Amino acid sequence: MEKGNHSEVTEFILSGLTDRPELQVPLFGVFLLIYGITLVGNGGMILLITIDPRLHTPMYFFLRNLSFCDLCLSSIISPKMLLNFLAERKSISYTVCVVQMSLSIAFADVECILLAVMAYDRYVAICNPLRYTVTMSRKLCKQLVAGAYAVGVVDSLINTCFILRVSFCSSNIINHFFCDIPPLLALSSSDTRINEIVMFTFACCVILSSFVTVLLSYVYIASTIPKICFAESRRKAFSTCTFHLTAVVLLFGTLLFMYLRPTSSYSMDTDKVASVFYTVVIPMLNPLIYSLRNTEVKDALRRAMNKLLTNS
Repeated sequence: MEKGNHSEVTEFILSGLTDRPELQVPLFGVFLLIYGITLVGNGGMILLITIDPRLHTPMYFFLRNLSFCDLCLSSIISPKMLLNFLAERKSISYTVCVVQMSLSIAFADVECILLAVMAYDRYVAICNPLRYTVTMSRKLCKQLVAGAYAVGVVDSLINTCFILRVSFCSSNIINHFFCDIPPLLALSSSDTRINEIVMFTFACCVILSSFVTVLLSYVYIASTIPKICFAESRRKAFSTCTFHLTAVVLLFGTLLFMYLRPTSSYSMDTDKVASVFYTVVIPMLNPLIYSLRNTEVKDALRRAMNKLLTNS
């Protein structure tokens, strides 16, 4: 692969979700609301888990990290997208574009791996409850989260290095609302076959390995839940797993559709919708999924509100 001459392109133009002027302001309102809910929901989840000692368990430690990841992923994408809804010229500098792409790759990887780790945590809690506190020690939990971030950083750096080697001579208009690998490769004037192989390989490693971990964990969980003697314990186990499976299906379904197919089959308009889902909508939904019917989170929120009202 030949090394690109980056002096040819100093900035890109993001086409955005739509080029229809009458939709820009309504879409700005919709996505501003989504981003606001994302900030409040994930920020509130992080704060609640931090201040409530009863939520200082491995499951909520991972959930706090998932909320932080969602908060970061949404904040990498949403502010620039919101600005472009109201801007006449939707430009982004070459450097900012590369940084946005790198960070979005890293945090998307971390989210995938965290969901797999959370599935393993539920497997240990339900299938080996007597060994749960020993197996899921504080040290192991921190190592698992650190490992997730390490994989995200490595994947991001490698893909970024390969993107930096391609040329963008023919056009600087990205048919997308943020800088992602597929639209950048579609724009490139270089031979991008190696980039496609690298992207596909890491997508397979991260997405499929995480998905298989989740799948195996829930196969064992599904075989164990009917054997639980107490109805209340069965209900709690089933409820917790339902929240997690909902988040898993939403994220992995979107990512498998996005990245595990050849670039020749990409439809950028379709991919924009899928990208909105995993970068903007899912980060908003996750705190709602894990809190709306979660009695532990609702009880913690009630205690926090009572304490706040009492102190005031």
